[in-house]
Amino acid sequence: MRKVKWVTALVLSIVLGWLGVDRFIMGKVGTGILKLLITVVSFGTLGWIWWLIDLILIATKYQFKNVQWVD
Repeated sequence: MRKVKWVTALVLSIVLGWLGVDRFIMGKVGTGILKLLITVVSFGTLGWIWWLIDLILIATKYQFKNVQWVD
């Protein structure tokens, strides 16, 4: 289980989430790369949808698999 500071993940998701940085912080490298590629290939049009969903999930402290939120 990876311990992740919730505030750090939230701020990085707001600022750089469209690049997949929030996924990398949570240890989800595969989906982080996928999120980055989708953003680049679609010129940002699809990346912002995934960014918004992840932002909401992180803001509500959604329990991602193998991620433990630390305050």
